[in-house]
Amino acid sequence: MGGDGGVRRRGCTFRRKDFFPEESFRSWGNYARSVMETPWRLKDRILTRSEDQTELVEMKARSSHEMKKTLTWWDLMWFGVGAVIGSGIFVLTGLEANKVVGPAVVLSYVVSGVSALFSVFCYTEFAVEIPVAGGSFAYLRVELGDFVAFIAAGNILLEYVIGGAAVARSWTSYFATLCGKHPDDFRIIVHNMNPDYGHLDPISIGVLIAITILAVYSTKGSSIFNFIASIFHLLVIAFIIIAGLTKANTDNYTPFAPFGVRGVFKASAVLFFAYVGFDAVSTMAEETKNPARDIPIGLVGSMVITTLAYCLLAVTLCLMQNYKDIDKDAPYSVAFSAVGMDWAKYIVAFGALKGMTTVLLVNAVGQARYLTHIARTHMMPPWFALVDERTGTPMNATISMLAATAMIAFFTDLQILSNLLSISTLFIFMLVAVALLVRRYYSTGETTKENQVKLIVCLVLIVGSSCGISAYWAISDGWVGYAVSVPLWILGTGGLWLFVPQAKQPKLWGVPLVPWLPSLSIAINIFLLGSIDKESFIRFGIWTGILLVYYALLGLHASYDTAKGFETQKSSVDVDKKLNKVEKGELSLTAVSND
Repeated sequence: MGGDGGVRRRGCTFRRKDFFPEESFRSWGNYARSVMETPWRLKDRILTRSEDQTELVEMKARSSHEMKKTLTWWDLMWFGVGAVIGSGIFVLTGLEANKVVGPAVVLSYVVSGVSALFSVFCYTEFAVEIPVAGGSFAYLRVELGDFVAFIAAGNILLEYVIGGAAVARSWTSYFATLCGKHPDDFRIIVHNMNPDYGHLDPISIGVLIAITILAVYSTKGSSIFNFIASIFHLLVIAFIIIAGLTKANTDNYTPFAPFGVRGVFKASAVLFFAYVGFDAVSTMAEETKNPARDIPIGLVGSMVITTLAYCLLAVTLCLMQNYKDIDKDAPYSVAFSAVGMDWAKYIVAFGALKGMTTVLLVNAVGQARYLTHIARTHMMPPWFALVDERTGTPMNATISMLAATAMIAFFTDLQILSNLLSISTLFIFMLVAVALLVRRYYSTGETTKENQVKLIVCLVLIVGSSCGISAYWAISDGWVGYAVSVPLWILGTGGLWLFVPQAKQPKLWGVPLVPWLPSLSIAINIFLLGSIDKESFIRFGIWTGILLVYYALLGLHASYDTAKGFETQKSSVDVDKKLNKVEKGELSLTAVSND
């Protein structure tokens, strides 16, 4: 084993030490002692926060090799466009317009887009300041500690697996349209299974295998492919808008919101799925040539393009066809057939396939980098952190994540996937906004005890009032709850603005209107969570419970041993440096002893 936290430097093996090299797993006796120390270890991991420098230097060193810095703002912007456009608009627009919101689906996209843009600002500041592959996991580890970061990490991985599975299944739907068939013609129907899980999809597996090969081969190569495919995709989108509006019928916009305001926000919660790709772009910060310039332009630019495209496409669809008649599997292709432009459905289907292919590609690149950084901390086995010397890509993580995605895609229905995905995404985005407020208003050794208490009170008011607004929206049509919760949110945010001094300013790029914009991001994300169905929360709770069991039995002890090992190693290096200075006469031995 190398001195890099248990990651092998050459080859790909499957020995126990490649997965659990830590002291706690050397013998059953060691493991038993570690389990007995679980309460103390858990307290340590909850209270311990990482540092920027640790994530930027020490964590990266655990991957054996550096990732290649080949990306510019142009690459990031097109990665963002490729990651986002294709999943939501071609997958869920028809389903939500038909069943949940009607023509007002355009407003749902606006609400989701505004919420996503606020989250983009928070992600951008972190990505510029901490440009590593870990994305939100690294940001939360620095500001909220290891334990919160792990819970978020598990949901990040779930988000990527489910998102990829949903798009892979939709790829089959549009491929079927291109071939003039029904999606189930390409699926294996198991009649004695629950229909939510019994439509087996082998085509999705083949698509994911092809994506895996490209993602493993080269990040820059993936970028070039993504750029070409995204340009073609935007041309198809322009065709849909222009050709579709020539068949517009304004009568289809009546009634505009048949399911009311509640339908608009309920659809917004699910359609947030359409914007999740941008967080994958933040994981590419480690491979970006100039993070301070490239990340803000790439992330914000892609979000503006995406939101505008979504709104125009949603308007076009609902003008072409009455919301009751919109097809949930391939809405745009069927809409063109319905207005007498049957030939156009093949262009739409081909464009949708291109779009979903780029979504899967960026998804594959992003999820592998998340898993790589999580494995660098040993919360997941360090085998996943290996960066291949030849390709400069995290091969083990890429293959493993896409194998998990393929298993889910093979069995599970799209509706189940999209609701569960939105919960994980909104939860993580909310945590990142909280972490940004902590970053700005708290600094170890500088923030006074009084200001720490004020910060905690304000954060509790912001999160608590946001939960109150969300819960009241879910259970009541009245206004009394808002009259209580909204002033509390204003009190919490205003109190932070007026009475708690900022402890840290961003060095390169910062979120504007702090604390109001991050606080609003927290409120909107929690509010949208209140619009998701109970069954999805039950599945979310089960997954979180599984994460906690894994953490208590394995992740906690592996990450604790690794952290303590590196602390000891760091202290030893510091002592050696001081003794060298003593030998050179630059420092007295008394000073070393006092330290």
